[in-house]
Amino acid sequence: MQSPEKVDELFPHSGTNKFTRDITYQIFEPLLRFDTRTMQTVPNIAKDYKVSEDGLTYSLDIRKDVYFQPNACFNGESKLLTAKDVKFSLDLACSGLSANKSSFLLINRVKGAKEYNRRTRTKLTKNGVSGIKISGENQITIELIEPFGGFEKVLTHSNLGMVAQEAFEMYGKDISKNPVGTGPFMLEEHTAEFLKLKRFPKYWKKDKLGNKLPYLDGFEMRYYNSKQEELADFQNSKTDIVLNIPAEEINHLLGSLEEAQNGENVIHKVFSEPSMSVSYIGFANQSKEFKDVRVRRAFNHAINRTELVNTWIGGEGWPAANGFLPPLDFYPNDDVKNLAFDTLQAQRLMTEAGYPNGNGFPKIDIYVNALKNSASHNLVKGVVLQLKKTLGIDLGIKLCSIDERDKAIEKGEAKLWRAGWIADYPHPENFLSIFYGSNISANNNTINSFRYENAEYDHILEQANKEQDEDLRNQLFVMCDQKIVEDAVVMPILTGDFLVLINKKVKNFQPNPMELLDISTIFIKLSR
Repeated sequence: MQSPEKVDELFPHSGTNKFTRDITYQIFEPLLRFDTRTMQTVPNIAKDYKVSEDGLTYSLDIRKDVYFQPNACFNGESKLLTAKDVKFSLDLACSGLSANKSSFLLINRVKGAKEYNRRTRTKLTKNGVSGIKISGENQITIELIEPFGGFEKVLTHSNLGMVAQEAFEMYGKDISKNPVGTGPFMLEEHTAEFLKLKRFPKYWKKDKLGNKLPYLDGFEMRYYNSKQEELADFQNSKTDIVLNIPAEEINHLLGSLEEAQNGENVIHKVFSEPSMSVSYIGFANQSKEFKDVRVRRAFNHAINRTELVNTWIGGEGWPAANGFLPPLDFYPNDDVKNLAFDTLQAQRLMTEAGYPNGNGFPKIDIYVNALKNSASHNLVKGVVLQLKKTLGIDLGIKLCSIDERDKAIEKGEAKLWRAGWIADYPHPENFLSIFYGSNISANNNTINSFRYENAEYDHILEQANKEQDEDLRNQLFVMCDQKIVEDAVVMPILTGDFLVLINKKVKNFQPNPMELLDISTIFIKLSR
């Protein structure tokens, strides 16, 4: 398998991007999970859960056969997971420690979590979060501040994987280099070129026939400098799964018809699945360049999304036309309308903002975490050209790693950046919460990195999260989505597809809209 970004953080509470999630999802496990075939919430470490009639209390029964992977913090042995470990993991996810970038998931929902977050900026306190209690030998109770119908989906989040207190105390700041989870795989080797995981023999889960999971003895994640290099390794059977295939490569990525007829190509399958993802250009909303909403709106009116998708990235994706959220079966996207491509309106707004024909607007860089001439790089080249043509402004492109981009945002150096968001759980709130004012945090610059603060938006989102009627709740979510459009907080560009290439010998691979990779059920069938 491959990754265009190096994965350095192997601590679930620190994960802020898909590349990290792909690995930590194999090592750590949350209380609940999604069935990647049905996309329904199902039991996991919590074998069952109940919700009180008022929607405020979740009672979770913890399995008694789940073990942490063997590690020096347990004297080289594995350790049985208990309700105490679950409470510690959830408390840690609510903490104010710099290593925790997951607090946005819980602190505005769980009773006592916000107070605990304030008390734990430097170290954890003894009693933990008041609303998270051990209520039985193997039972955890979580009390919410207000009802939230999507809370069970939050508990599937990969950032809420179970963490051993012994490991956290032993490794401290080095915890991200020493992962100890309960998942199907554990770390074997981590270098600058690759990351290798091996099977955890004591993993608790079995398939429907009673066979122990995972099937594989292990797998490797490699880092590549280009998609061409990666595809060459696939052709030479050095890698078996290629994620995120460029659409323009599909028809000729494995050579000519003659080569196929001569048996020179790898026998393979291509999976295509609509992805719950959106790609966008982010604005630093409080910067002097973009604090004026007229400038942000002008940028949105100036770009032709259809041309960007069809001309600059070969039709890889769908132009964003209905708000920030991608098409979702359970959300009325059609009720939200983006700012239309309108060059005259864009020019008028820039003139009103004091930048006629772009005069006086500073030259700044768009930070792009991508390889040169990749689809993401080409997309931004198209954006830069369109903005120059319509508004007369000059923008540069700074290619960087995802860590370099996030650090530049944190320091205020990045005023524009390309980014994407993939659903962590299939719920509108998961997309809209990244604009919530209270989620601005020094610990996590991927959540409201735009520094967008709007009391009206926050109030509507809070009302939506309380609303128990799904139709009324969706109407409120639509209002939030439209507010993001009207305030031009970001420039939504496109929604994507999840394209995956696999060697035919790889069996039981299950693509899904959230792009979750469940390696535990994959196996290799060798030809005879």
